[in-house]
Amino acid sequence: MPTAYQPVVDPLGPVWASALVALLPLVTIFVTLGVLRWKAHLAGLAALAVAAVVAVAVYGMPIGLTLLAATEGAVFGLFPIVWIVFTAIVLYQVTVRSGRFEDLRGVFALISDDPRVQAMLIAFCFGGLLEALAGFGAPVAITGVMLMAIGFSALRAATIVLLANTAPVAFGAIAIPIITAGNLTKIPYTEIGAYVGHQTPLLAWIVPLFLVFLADGRRGVRQTWPVALVTGVTFALAQWVCATWVSVELTDIVASLVGLAAAVVLLRVWKPVGRDEVTESLREDRMREAELVRAGGGTAPHDAVDTGDGAVADGAAAGADGSGGPGPGRGPLSTARIWMALFPYLLVIVVFSLSKLAPPVKAALAATDVKIPWPGLDGNVLTVAGTPNSSTVYTFQWLSSPGTMLLLCTFVVALVYGVSVRGVLAEIAGTAHKLRYSMLTIASVLALAYVMNLSGQTITIGTWIAGTGAAFAFFSPILGWLGTAVTGSDTSANALFATLQQTAGQQAGIDPTLLVAANTSGGVVGKMVSPQNLTIAATAVGLLGRESDILRKVIWWSLALLAGMCLLVGLQSTPVLSWMLP
Repeated sequence: MPTAYQPVVDPLGPVWASALVALLPLVTIFVTLGVLRWKAHLAGLAALAVAAVVAVAVYGMPIGLTLLAATEGAVFGLFPIVWIVFTAIVLYQVTVRSGRFEDLRGVFALISDDPRVQAMLIAFCFGGLLEALAGFGAPVAITGVMLMAIGFSALRAATIVLLANTAPVAFGAIAIPIITAGNLTKIPYTEIGAYVGHQTPLLAWIVPLFLVFLADGRRGVRQTWPVALVTGVTFALAQWVCATWVSVELTDIVASLVGLAAAVVLLRVWKPVGRDEVTESLREDRMREAELVRAGGGTAPHDAVDTGDGAVADGAAAGADGSGGPGPGRGPLSTARIWMALFPYLLVIVVFSLSKLAPPVKAALAATDVKIPWPGLDGNVLTVAGTPNSSTVYTFQWLSSPGTMLLLCTFVVALVYGVSVRGVLAEIAGTAHKLRYSMLTIASVLALAYVMNLSGQTITIGTWIAGTGAAFAFFSPILGWLGTAVTGSDTSANALFATLQQTAGQQAGIDPTLLVAANTSGGVVGKMVSPQNLTIAATAVGLLGRESDILRKVIWWSLALLAGMCLLVGLQSTPVLSWMLP
């Protein structure tokens, strides 16, 4: 029987030299995506190839084990990660096919006739709900088109939705970034989620104020700050409570709905002033943008957008009277139509609440999980300490996976909405086709993470970085920011850096869970500057080719929020703020 592979920290002698070589796969993905502007799936495959070469040539990992590590990582990327994204987008597509999505847009017009408030509720609350269910760019595209429908210019709409798509990202797609970090580090994901829940809310509460500033400058803040503050604070409090004591998976769903409910209650007794002025200002903004677009030969906004991840949003405007445009009915929205518009999201909340909060249901679902020792890999790879590596056991959650539950919800929604089985199957096939490159990207990034982790490359980098000692806590969110900025996914950033953060924490004497959480929290403010998200936003609002213009609008917001997160995490690693951790 062959001897099990045991990685070493310093295969080239000095740790710094080994770390520089171990960084080559990450440099590859940064350069190919950020500088050479390769397609994400090609960049992921190139980085995977470099990681495999380093594993074999430098670390001495057998070729067979290297390939097996890559296959396990790729399969984990496809199931459950891609499975969750895929089924969430199919659910959305079914609502669009039924025509009920137009009614949902009309619901927001009934809440407030002020476009600044509508923009905040759509981008922050509804966008947060979409991020909770799908993520991966779909919220940016969908809410971007909705903002244009209520009168915002393309560039302003893109900027608002990108900034809004920060606070909920850590818990997006049913908390898949946190679940991924837990799977890779073997730290309970509920513990990581609780730590994240004591970080991101401290930024989330102020985001709605930033959004109304982007919508209407200082006047917008001055005239709408009560509803913006109430929405942000209630969202943050709900995120904190739910992540800490209720359910990591349901955190963004609960926070988004609580924030929206708080805004609705306040708007029943208080109304912002200045609606007519801001409406005229937005009209002038659209006219100026149209002139610039015509002068530059740019593309005009269009009626339908493809998010690049399989979600297509209809650009028809929702009527200011709440008519909702095309759909099952016209005219003012009735109570029945409002409930029907909300039905898919209420159903998801009920299903996930039962699966996570009802012990008998949770236990029954967990009992269906299948533990698969990866053939040829399990038992043949050790940790640096010489103990069996538990990452070689793959868990197949065929029933308990959030993706499976979302698929079941999709069929129920289709039945209630009157969408035929043929229609649902058509959406499934169409989404699978549009997601093919995203599937390859996610699979390749997770394969890269597994090769780097099992071969010892991640341990080497973490050991080297840990040389900064206690100061590393202040810089740890930057790794998450970089990972998300490059890959467009907080999940991928955790796949790349979660184990590295854990190792650095262990070496530097810093709580590893804090640093893994910091990687996730740092990633949330990097998503708005990722090429993938910029392209999705530009495509959605009809500014394809003007990603650089959007980037210039959001980069300083991203860097400012990153600086705040670095300071927060750094202080949480010291007695100054360590008391606030769970």
